[in-house]
Parts: sequence; C-alpha cells; structure tokens
Amino acid sequence: MQDFTFSKPQSSMLLIARVLLMLLFVLFGYQKLIHFSGTIGYMASLGTPLPTVAALIAVVLEFFAGLAIVVGYFTRPIALIVAIYTLGTAIIGHPFWSLSGADQMAAEINFYKNISIIGGLLLLSVTGAGRYSLDKH
Repeated sequence: MQDFTFSKPQSSMLLIARVLLMLLFVLFGYQKLIHFSGTIGYMASLGTPLPTVAALIAVVLEFFAGLAIVVGYFTRPIALIVAIYTLGTAIIGHPFWSLSGADQMAAEINFYKNISIIGGLLLLSVTGAGRYSLDKH
C-alpha cells in the first residue's frame, strides 16, 4: 500500500480524526469489559450464538482495537477489521427494516451512524495514521 507523506497540520488532523472516530468504540468497549457478565447477557438476549465468544470479540474490537487506532498501531489492517465488525453490528444490532414506529427510527439512525463510521474507517485504511502514530516509529 502506498505510504503517504503528510504535513504536520494534516497529521494533526488525522490524529484528531482517529481519536474522535474511536471515542465511541473505546468508551462502550470499556463498559463491555468492566461489565463483562452483563455484556454476555445482552449478547444472549439478542440470540447471538456463543454469547461469551461474541462478548469477547466485542470487547477486543471495540476497546483494544479502538485504542490501537487511537495511538496509530497497525492502523490500516485494524481499521479494515473494525469496519467489517461495524457492518456486522449494524446489521445484527440495528435491524430497522423489521421494526416500526419510534423503535424503527432509533434503529435506523444507529444503523446509518454505523455506516458513516465505516466510511471513516475505510478512509483510515487507505491513508494510514499519519506521522503522529506508532506506525511511523
């Protein structure tokens, strides 16, 4: 993959973008981690097969992969993996097409929020993390 050279202001913007993009993942991944048994229960309530494994995957991809992107560690491949995970959570967790009323609207908003986040992750997978990252050291 092409290695881009970014100016200091561009790299600063990439750092800010990484932090903002991963804020949701890190915060909620941390909550899933510290309330792991509740996370397993939630996964089970969704009918997720192997809810313990699903909860572990959620914690790893939201909290730990989120932190990796924030610090710019293996940014490109991790951004792609988190994008695929985010698509899965959009489809499984926000099935607006099977709901109605206010529930449908809330799920649709969250579904398209996930799709927008995927756009940012795909962009990071192309650009990389910039100079203010562990990838550059």
